[in-house]
Amino acid sequence: MEDQIIVKDCNGNTLESGDTVIVTQDLKVKGGTNLKRGTVIKKIRVTEDTDAIECKVDGSTLVLKTIYLKKKS
Repeated sequence: MEDQIIVKDCNGNTLESGDTVIVTQDLKVKGGTNLKRGTVIKKIRVTEDTDAIECKVDGSTLVLKTIYLKKKS
């Protein structure tokens, strides 16, 4: 039996691949545009790291820490 990776947002809600999240504070992105608070990110991908997710923003693939994200209900 394979262990499932449980990824949680800043409020403790479980995140899954394909979910939509909202950025909770302004984030500086190296070599790209900054992410403003309230930015909606669709179709996230869960990584093997329980503290990070992968997503695409403006055509660029980013890895974001889950402490800066909340699940959109």
